Amino acid sequence: MAWRGCVLRWARADIISTATRGNRFTLNTQQRCSFRKAAKETKTKKGVIEETGPSHTEPSEGLIHKRGATPPVHPSVAYTHPRSFGRLVKPLVFTIGFTACSFGTAAIWQYESLKSRVQSYFDEVRADWLEKLRPQKQGDLRKWINQWWNGLSEGQRTVTGIIAANAVVFCCWRVPSLQRSMIKYFTSNPASKTLCFPMLLSTFSHYSFFHMAANMYVLWSFSSSIVSMLGREQFMAVYVSAGVISTMFSYVCKTASGRLGPSLGASGAIMTVLAAVCTKMPEAKLAIIFLPMYAFSAGNALKAIVAIDTAGLVLGWRYFDHAAHLGGALFGIWYIMYGHELIWKNREPLVKVWHDLRTKGPGGGGNGGSGPL
Repeated sequence: MAWRGCVLRWARADIISTATRGNRFTLNTQQRCSFRKAAKETKTKKGVIEETGPSHTEPSEGLIHKRGATPPVHPSVAYTHPRSFGRLVKPLVFTIGFTACSFGTAAIWQYESLKSRVQSYFDEVRADWLEKLRPQKQGDLRKWINQWWNGLSEGQRTVTGIIAANAVVFCCWRVPSLQRSMIKYFTSNPASKTLCFPMLLSTFSHYSFFHMAANMYVLWSFSSSIVSMLGREQFMAVYVSAGVISTMFSYVCKTASGRLGPSLGASGAIMTVLAAVCTKMPEAKLAIIFLPMYAFSAGNALKAIVAIDTAGLVLGWRYFDHAAHLGGALFGIWYIMYGHELIWKNREPLVKVWHDLRTKGPGGGGNGGSGPL
């Protein structure tokens, strides 16, 4: 036999052609001795690779969870890392560090806002006086915009920037040349090479217009209540921290269950807002926009939402990222019950340090007062 004495060693299957939308792969095997064997014609299903030995299951296009809809997954952005809790150490450190920086920045922001409030008051008085002396223009668009803006509550003005950021990211999804970058940085996946930055950026990312509109409507509806409870600065710290924390919770649950796949959307952070308001005001009456005749208490609504997301997580429902929803809701409940006392009410040492740096800096005017505002 011509094959006798020759040890055949087959090279690892190489993917030689890839179709972007079809995910069709052609395998070519090649032996290392002088003999060449004709490759078998194998019929592979869409998105499935048949090969000998252990294989790794990749997430298909349809498994991108809402927190967002399904953007087209580019074949060059593959998720090939094995399931391992060790890969979550870096995201955990990022979550802790980012949350601490968010609340520290919010405390300094509030200090600066209080410090400049008196000067802003005099500026507004002077602007009103000049407005009365200036002749009024008919159909002045700028005046109409100012009137609309001044008619909004503080909470609505605060979330306007968040809504605008989500709209910009939504438009970026429609640019074909940005698809690879959007998938890499604006979808969160524990199997991806990029783990940390998507935890924040995916909070502002929506692929479906309906999903973005629904999330932004809920945020707009609860904006006045949550900002009146926490204040503008504390709300922003809670919101961005909730996006990162809910994604971290999703990472852990996906890694534990083995259901790896990308997610995107602001639902985790918005669940924190909803849970915080419902925990603080459980007797408030809520209603669904399409069914305004049916009203229910905020406390019952929160219980139902937590129960649904818990069931979805346990039963493996994959259309929504129930882990991120549940993580956001639990963070909102915890923050109202314990976090506000533990974090925000202990910000005074940081504010005092910042006050000392401001007053002792160039042009600070010496000690400049008895203490922080």
